[in-house]
Amino acid sequence: MSDILLTAYPGSILGPIAKLLGMLMDWIYSGISNITGGRVESVVLSIVIITIIIYMCLLPLTIKQQKFSKLSQKMQPEMQAIQAKYKNKKDQASMMAMQEETQLLYQKYGISPMGSCVQMLIQMPILFALYRVFYNIPAYLSGVKGSFTGLVDSIQQTSGYQDTLVSLMEKYNVVTSSGLNASNVASKLADASGDTLSNYIIDILYKLPSKGWDALLDGKFFDGIQSAVEKTHDALLHFNYFLGLNISDTPWYIIKSNFTDKPDKWLLFVILALLIPVLSYLTQMINIKLMPQATNGNDQMASQMKMMNLMMPLMSLFFCFTVPVGLGIYWICSALVRGIQQFFVNRHIENLDLEAVMAKNEEKAKNKRKKMGLSEDYIKKAAQIKTKSIDSKANVSASADTEEKLAKAAEYKANAKAGSLASKANMVKEFNERNSRK
Repeated sequence: MSDILLTAYPGSILGPIAKLLGMLMDWIYSGISNITGGRVESVVLSIVIITIIIYMCLLPLTIKQQKFSKLSQKMQPEMQAIQAKYKNKKDQASMMAMQEETQLLYQKYGISPMGSCVQMLIQMPILFALYRVFYNIPAYLSGVKGSFTGLVDSIQQTSGYQDTLVSLMEKYNVVTSSGLNASNVASKLADASGDTLSNYIIDILYKLPSKGWDALLDGKFFDGIQSAVEKTHDALLHFNYFLGLNISDTPWYIIKSNFTDKPDKWLLFVILALLIPVLSYLTQMINIKLMPQATNGNDQMASQMKMMNLMMPLMSLFFCFTVPVGLGIYWICSALVRGIQQFFVNRHIENLDLEAVMAKNEEKAKNKRKKMGLSEDYIKKAAQIKTKSIDSKANVSASADTEEKLAKAAEYKANAKAGSLASKANMVKEFNERNSRK
């Protein structure tokens, strides 16, 4: 299996995850082939099955995330009350008291400010790594790679094959997942040898569009290897086609190429090619409709979410025209699986007794504080002390302001100009003080 992974995605984070997912998908592909006696070898079916498995494994995180969202919505009024209570109070005692009350509120509802982010951090690398596997199938599926081995050996035995491969890539603008393109393929092939060179050639052949394979079948690039080309192409038709479409082609390429090469079947291929982006758009829209929407009263956030919900399906529609059909099928399948999951998760959340969940979370918080040696009486006294310290601080600041104002008034009176009301008041004051001493 190790030689298969030479053209796999080399990233330090997603690479190892993609390797594990690739091993799982290879096991699924081989299992289907063994069960059916080799009659069914389908990359599309393997994509569908592994997508379902991955999303089923992520289901507990999905439920937890939705529960977090529901409890957050229920918590908002209390959170806003705490924020209003300490509004415009910037002293350290107030800020500490607000922080403690907020923490107790989170404990009451059993959620964490970073809870949703943590769940996303777990899910996203898995889904991105799965994308890398689908983008470079031969690097991970030994059965698919094995179908190219005979043709690769025949190509390497022809004279000037590297120059021919360069011409092939330039003619059909091939770009591989291992980084080969028309501008660097000559130097990459010249520097490579052994398994690395073989893997480069497999990458080129797998990314070759249908018109490229038609040219190879017609003998326009290589002479004397027609039997190897036909054998590999027959295998490709078996495992890499879905509804007559090569899953390595993009829908846009299928529409353009069939318009010029197969005008009699052009309409059929246009309908089939358009199905991929249209289904991707529709499944994304259904998925968004099923997602619970935030209702925290923030109009700006609500408008941003509305715009995002509008743009995401449109982006999916656009991207599915420009990426291989196989990736479009993955997006459709993942949206369908998420939609079905979301339907049942919504029903589960709706039937959830939030009061019971909160009571359970409060009990957990009490037990946690007990283990830390903090009794409930201590928490209450600490809260009272904090409140008193806030009030006393406010009184001290108020008395300080009063004394400052009195001092300024006395200074003004002492320096009053002759004939002014202040000077006359000083004379009356002195007269009264002299009479009181007699």
